[in-house]
Amino acid sequence: MRPFEGIRVIDATHVLAGPFATYQLAVLGADVIKIEHPDDPDQSRGAGTDKELNRRNMGTAFLTQASNKRSITLDLKQEKDREILKKLVAISDVFVENYRPGAFAALGLGYDAFAAINPRLIYASFSAFGQKGPRGEQTAYDHVIQATSGIMAMTGTPEVNPIKFGSPAVDYATGMTGAFALSAALLQRERTGKGQHIDMAMLDVAIILMSSHLTGYLRNKVHPKPNGNRNPHATNSAYQARDGLIMLGASNLRQQRRLWTLLERPDMIKRTNEEREADREREATVLSETMLTRTADEWEKFLQAHHVPAARVRTMGEAVADPQLESRGIIHRHAGGSGIDGAFGVPLAAFTFAHGGPRIDAPPPELGQHNVEIFKELGISRD
Repeated sequence: MRPFEGIRVIDATHVLAGPFATYQLAVLGADVIKIEHPDDPDQSRGAGTDKELNRRNMGTAFLTQASNKRSITLDLKQEKDREILKKLVAISDVFVENYRPGAFAALGLGYDAFAAINPRLIYASFSAFGQKGPRGEQTAYDHVIQATSGIMAMTGTPEVNPIKFGSPAVDYATGMTGAFALSAALLQRERTGKGQHIDMAMLDVAIILMSSHLTGYLRNKVHPKPNGNRNPHATNSAYQARDGLIMLGASNLRQQRRLWTLLERPDMIKRTNEEREADREREATVLSETMLTRTADEWEKFLQAHHVPAARVRTMGEAVADPQLESRGIIHRHAGGSGIDGAFGVPLAAFTFAHGGPRIDAPPPELGQHNVEIFKELGISRD
């Protein structure tokens, strides 16, 4: 039995962070019912690398986080459709929305209204900046939050900055944090019998992603600087090898001692991190010359065999082809799906359980695919 089997989740979210949060519950057994407007579906349905799928409202951005979900269409500006949603709320455990703060409350669908229907309901509101505060009514996407939070300012090289992350990491981190918050609220409800309102802000998550830098700044007002592939310690940075980049990860004092010993340069071994920082440029010069003597693959194999963290810088295609990923089962391969020609793969989860762990049972649904099925469960006629 998976952790959330028997838990019903109403997913009134769109794009990425909210849907990714509910996806985490779906692969762990929850019955996630995705609600979309019949004429204005989740915009992720029209986004991704396959233009034909985009035209079918089954874009790869949507496929990423929709397996195991069921889909119904409701126009929540219509009273009769709001009543259908309320029927669902009465028999559900979790409701998640990520529209502009106050939008659902204005429709009579806010936390207080739903708590009156179902006091045990966990209601989660995802937003850019939170439900309150000076920025509460502002909207944003991942890249806007990266700019707002300070992450962009600390990313890049000393010469080229600020730089946005290549991945919408704040969105995905918000989804994962949201899933954690939902899990915690469900456990709390088991102990107290009470529902909960979760206020989930992307800005907050972005700040948490910089936790050690934040603590450093709060202590001495030093802004984190964009250092690119150069970390404060030379043995913990990237270098050009004979045929590509090798990222060294000799981070602590034991590892740097091991690295310099392997490179037959015991004279470079340092006793403290302050010594490493003071001699960084000389160490970097030696490492730059040394790394050019082998290929990146050769260095990775050699250093890892001697317990020095190191890796050749890979493309996504190379990373996906790594047998390690296959052994972890992080990618699920669908043979096909409604509205999709041919096989496709999606991410599953970033962990495994010894038993009852994450699993994908059904492919992503077409828009409104489960209208008849779910309305019947609610006692609503096909008409």
